[in-house]
Amino acid sequence: MSGNEIVKYMTQELTKYMQLPKDEREQRKSRRKNEKSSRSNRYFGMLPAAFKMFWDGKRKK
Repeated sequence: MSGNEIVKYMTQELTKYMQLPKDEREQRKSRRKNEKSSRSNRYFGMLPAAFKMFWDGKRKK
């Protein structure tokens, strides 16, 4: 994508968002806040979860 295409896309997305009713924007924002992942998952991906599952599986045996 060229610079102009990116600017055009961002402008379109911003205008779509601004045309939404205020209460719908607030609902989206609160939904996104509630769906945030944990810090370890955000910073390191799925590795901490995979390690925990591996470790728990070894301990049970």
